Amino acid sequence: MTQDLAAFAAERGIKYFMISFTDLFGGQRAKLVPAQAIADMQAEGAGFAGFATWLDMTPAHPDMLAVPDPSSVIQLPWKPEVAWVASTCVMEDQEVAQAPRNVLRKLIGEAAEMGLHVKTGVEAEFFLLTADGARISDEYDTASKPCYDQQAVMRRYDVVREICDYMLELGWGPYQNDHEDANGQFEMNWEFDDVLATADKHSFFKFMVKSVAEKHGLRATFMPKPVEGLTGNGCHVHVSVWDAPGEAASTNVFASAGDGPTGEVGLGEQGKHFLGGIMSHASAMAAITNPTVNSYKRINAPRTMSGATWAPNTVTWTGNNRTHMVRVPGPGRFELRLPDGAANPYLLQAVIIAAGLDGIRNQSDPGKRHDIDMYAEGHKVRGAPKLPLNMLDALRAYDKDKGLKAAMGEEFSAAFLKLKQQEWDDFVSHFSRWEKENTLDI
Repeated sequence: MTQDLAAFAAERGIKYFMISFTDLFGGQRAKLVPAQAIADMQAEGAGFAGFATWLDMTPAHPDMLAVPDPSSVIQLPWKPEVAWVASTCVMEDQEVAQAPRNVLRKLIGEAAEMGLHVKTGVEAEFFLLTADGARISDEYDTASKPCYDQQAVMRRYDVVREICDYMLELGWGPYQNDHEDANGQFEMNWEFDDVLATADKHSFFKFMVKSVAEKHGLRATFMPKPVEGLTGNGCHVHVSVWDAPGEAASTNVFASAGDGPTGEVGLGEQGKHFLGGIMSHASAMAAITNPTVNSYKRINAPRTMSGATWAPNTVTWTGNNRTHMVRVPGPGRFELRLPDGAANPYLLQAVIIAAGLDGIRNQSDPGKRHDIDMYAEGHKVRGAPKLPLNMLDALRAYDKDKGLKAAMGEEFSAAFLKLKQQEWDDFVSHFSRWEKENTLDI
């Protein structure tokens, strides 16, 4: 039964709703709606000018209506008179095909028709910087091996504790928080869930982390490589597929012991082919999983101060080994280590499903399992594709991958490629300080 948002507001003492949607660049857009008006908004949607956001629209387009999805509603723990709710973008009674959450919902429907229900968990890393974003907020966080530094994490206890308390209050099942591999970097983990729920939580998590950091006079960033020489912000995704959604799920259809490179690490035939789809589309997927110019400073980074980038640059998979693009840490699931903190929470999940379903339909093989240290012995691997060197290469790879483009939706793909190409053109027209320092006297 659909939840009545007006009743929800009356029961919880909510005065305002943030009706939110995420645009193609991952920007979170919202209107603040008084609770007295939410019944009409639930029926009709809140009006937006799509051209004013990163969607491929013009000022002549009619209103885009963001119809709140009550299953996603979250009361803000730090401001309980406000509730956030994700929405379905509609225009002239048709769902907007390029809207990221709609892209994901379409692919969830396709998977369900095949009897497959994807569950995922994300590992969202972020930095805490000074309010102006100029430097790491903790002047004492200078260790060359800062990962799991207990003094450093406790110096930011007030921020980390507040965010974790809120996740506990929301019932997300947070289970660990740590100082990550870069100075000023943190990671907070919560339980995996159905893929749409994970995407909504991921979207809200980014909003919540930024809001709490601002409350403490800091700035949180999920930028892939915000500090030169330090490990970047990844957003690893753990993927499994089940026989039913939600609590009805009883069988992990990926899990199986058996022979062969995938069976030996606990992936059955469905898991093998889903992984095969990920491997065959990886270079094109990078346009979605690593969507900014800065993303490729993480993927193709030289050795960091801690000794490792923890990011892949080659399309390889392995067992429980963190130096590859995909690792299988245990039976019935795999970890995709390609995505970074700039990934759109909805498109990230959508492209994983799109690639995986294509792999199942075509019975794709993931290829050889490599159990070596890719950072030390990667040069020994022959024939494995390299990941794109920059955003333009990734966009070109996506444009050439007709199967993935079709799976994500032709309208979405055209809009995404158009706007991202404009972003690249804007970047390369920018004159940098490096150019003057290295070219002025030639």
